[in-house]
Amino acid sequence: MTTLTVALLQLAPPGPELSVNLALGEAACRRAGAMGADIALFPEMWSNGYSCSVPDGFARGDRYRHPSLWDEASAAPRPRAVWLGEPITRDSPFVTRFRELAAELEMAIALTYLERWDGAPRNTLSLIDRHGRLVLTYAKVHTCVFDLPEAALTPGEGFEVCALDTAVGEVMTGAMICYDREFPESARALMLAGAEIVLTPNACELEINRLSQFRSRAGENMTGMAMANYAGPGWGHSVAHDGIAFADGRSRDTLVVEAGEAAGVYPAVFDLDALRDYRRRETWGDAFRRPAAYRSLTGREVRDPFVRLGLEGGPVPGRSLP
Repeated sequence: MTTLTVALLQLAPPGPELSVNLALGEAACRRAGAMGADIALFPEMWSNGYSCSVPDGFARGDRYRHPSLWDEASAAPRPRAVWLGEPITRDSPFVTRFRELAAELEMAIALTYLERWDGAPRNTLSLIDRHGRLVLTYAKVHTCVFDLPEAALTPGEGFEVCALDTAVGEVMTGAMICYDREFPESARALMLAGAEIVLTPNACELEINRLSQFRSRAGENMTGMAMANYAGPGWGHSVAHDGIAFADGRSRDTLVVEAGEAAGVYPAVFDLDALRDYRRRETWGDAFRRPAAYRSLTGREVRDPFVRLGLEGGPVPGRSLP
């Protein structure tokens, strides 16, 4: 049996201090390495702990609802959120240290951070292979533009996959971040790009509906899915599914591991031989899709009752109103 182990780093949310988060992250990676992990996966935006400052007096408005439901307060201009912790670049000392650590431990690290960018920063994952090389950098596509603080981010523009060199050979690996997983198109795009394993940093409550969505993404794409969330009351539940919904003609549970709420490093062991065999012979994924019938999926116009506006009162980026 050829296995791949993804260590889900379910850590307590840190503050915005880069040096502190580097030390905490290094300790977690060393623990994952001692467990024999092939990949260590951080929760979302580890470099600053997803820390931000929202102006006093700010109350959640109704921009995430249809404009007909707005009141006077929700139609007012939105205040700006300020991200705490300095945005960093891919060649920063923070990223460089984790590259050195990955080479030392001979373990890939899926590192998350607030990335410096032209204009607003990005919510980014960089996948570092076991040789310390940056092999994939992905920015969150589905930023939460309906609310602060994520409205103060530059969204990514697509989903990519890399051939990750591991001790058991190349594994086609992709990534999505938090809200991305609530759109079936995200995991579908990664599957179509060849992903066998999808890494998913997260930073929100993982309740029954989000957990069920994630299970579905694995099954419908015959793809291994691994998600790391922050620890704490109401949070936690880092989870992995192997995407193998049937075996020997019978339904089976795709769950590999699900954590509770406590902080810890949770290994998710994927049987790559079984997954690859399943993908060769079963009916999901790209086997019987009919793309010509899906033209509306790439339309840009938003129609009622789904009309929403972005932070500035205009269409959500990438979309247009009737």
